[in-house]
Amino acid sequence: MNHSDGTGQFGELAIEATGLGKTYDKEILAVNDLGLAIESGQIYALLGPNGAGKTTTISMLTTMIKPTEGTARVAGFDILREDDKVRASIGVTFQETVLDNDLTGRQALDFHGKLYGQSRSRRRERSEQLLGLVELGEAADRRISTYSGGMKRRLELARGLMTEPEILFLDEPTLGLDPQNRTSIWDYIRDLKQRTGLTLLLTTHYMDEAKKLADMVGIIDNGNIVAEGTPRQLIDQMGSDVISINGHGDRGQLLEKLQELPFVEAASSNNNIIQVGVDAGNRRLVDVISAAADIDFTIEDISVAKPSLNDVFLKHTGRQLRDM
Repeated sequence: MNHSDGTGQFGELAIEATGLGKTYDKEILAVNDLGLAIESGQIYALLGPNGAGKTTTISMLTTMIKPTEGTARVAGFDILREDDKVRASIGVTFQETVLDNDLTGRQALDFHGKLYGQSRSRRRERSEQLLGLVELGEAADRRISTYSGGMKRRLELARGLMTEPEILFLDEPTLGLDPQNRTSIWDYIRDLKQRTGLTLLLTTHYMDEAKKLADMVGIIDNGNIVAEGTPRQLIDQMGSDVISINGHGDRGQLLEKLQELPFVEAASSNNNIIQVGVDAGNRRLVDVISAAADIDFTIEDISVAKPSLNDVFLKHTGRQLRDM
């Protein structure tokens, strides 16, 4: 899977974006000054709520839409000047299913390979391999209209891999699937990366998906990357335990008071919830409650939990992002 012109070898950047932006109708800013540096062989998850700019980012990187500012290189090729070479190096699966229900699974893969100029023997060989990979061998000659949602998702994954891409873009790969199907698609994605060294950029608004799959996570909000790191790094920044406080009073004053305490590793206030990262939650609860009492802050609700990506998301965006 090396480039014909020698650009970009394994371990280098598979995707590199600088100052990438997209404005619609001169006023709707979908993506703003976005930077990315994704290494070859990584699974990178772009995590964010609906409307955060995830699909627009993928659309620009896959040459489907042109950015209004900035630039990017994908598989070593410029997305504006070398868009045909970018397209030849990537596979894409968008969140909207775009399969022809009248075709069989096998025909859908064959047509896709034909579109990319694969020989008949290569198409046949590749279809067979991929139908096995996504466990659709027995359903290969059935019409797609008879497939369940999970089967269609798996077929789309196979189609994205038909042309042996160096980089695979997956836009919300498990959207709307039941937990069992989601888990099986995660298994395929992980297995795929291990066996082929493929680079994957996936968008998701599922916390558990980002945590289980990604080597690196970028949290996107309002078209901007607001935090980036491995899932572990992002969670560790929150502290060993997170105490969440809801109540009435001067939040700013309480935050200041909490930040002065020696055992507090991080403290932030978002969406009426104060999050305090501490070294040991249960042991520090009394101190936190007495700090609130000192300034007449009335606590309505207080809880201790191990930090999660959801806490990271709330800290950086001021919004809750619960798994659906």
